[in-house]
Amino acid sequence: MSSVHAKISGVGKYLPEYVLTNKELETMVDTNDEWIKSRTGISERRILKGDNLGTSYMAERAANAALEDAGVDADEIDVIIVATVTPDYLFPATACLVQKRIGASNAYAFDLSAACSGFLFALSTGGNFIESGRAKKVLVIGADKMSSIIDYTDRTTCILFGDAGAAVVLEETQEETGIIDYIHHTEGDEDCMLYQPAGGSVRPATKETVEKDLHYIRQDGRAVFRKATEGMSDVSLEIMKKNDLAPQDVAWLVPHQANLRIIDATARRMGIDRNKVMINIDKYGNTTSATIPLCLVDWKDQLNEGDNLVLSAFGGGLTWGSIYLKWAM
Repeated sequence: MSSVHAKISGVGKYLPEYVLTNKELETMVDTNDEWIKSRTGISERRILKGDNLGTSYMAERAANAALEDAGVDADEIDVIIVATVTPDYLFPATACLVQKRIGASNAYAFDLSAACSGFLFALSTGGNFIESGRAKKVLVIGADKMSSIIDYTDRTTCILFGDAGAAVVLEETQEETGIIDYIHHTEGDEDCMLYQPAGGSVRPATKETVEKDLHYIRQDGRAVFRKATEGMSDVSLEIMKKNDLAPQDVAWLVPHQANLRIIDATARRMGIDRNKVMINIDKYGNTTSATIPLCLVDWKDQLNEGDNLVLSAFGGGLTWGSIYLKWAM
């Protein structure tokens, strides 16, 4: 009896119109274009502008694009998972808002929070629903309005992040395609190397937390860079070894777009040529949970059925992981 796999049958994205360039950031904070590009690889990023527009706005549009690409009606979807650290509200879940707006009346929906690893964790979770037979079609969305938690006077963080949403439709298949394997790791970040100090139950919002700018992202850049480089490199090589994949067997590395130096280090560790690495950090910056599905959309026309893809990410938590995916479209 053939085993059931979860394959990607459609992809979609939404990018805000407003482009925040390095040159514009030079007028906002003590930095410059050359410094940003040399350390991160980023030239520009997208920012969601407009009153009352949050993560759900981008997630909804990415979801509709993915459904159209897959040729699937919204009412066919069984489960919706939105990976995000910038939900519209603490509750209801952003996924619930998306479910209503796209008309997925037969789906139940929930958010998943794993920072920059969020999409990978959500994708493997969606795959498990399908492999278990509990669902036939799952919509997985990665979306973040990072500009909502960025301090644009802090040059260590404001240069890195952008806003975007991207989505995939997962469907069952009896073929040897789709999600083949995954490896995920967590190391509880009690040192708070990467976190948002206030807004949760430990430090609820108060006049003091707002005045002290505690609702913006904070990170120990050097510590996070070191951990991310090690984590992404190790787990990418780990999943290759586990599945007997040689460098020449991997068609594409699909890395989280946090820093070009981290991406290059991961490719070197895997023995992958740079021309087999999806890189769009220069155009979008770090869109957190949206980076990997954005790559899948941007490279869709270059992918062939049966291509071996290694997806890899590292994020706050600390969380990191990889997925071995055989392209089905």
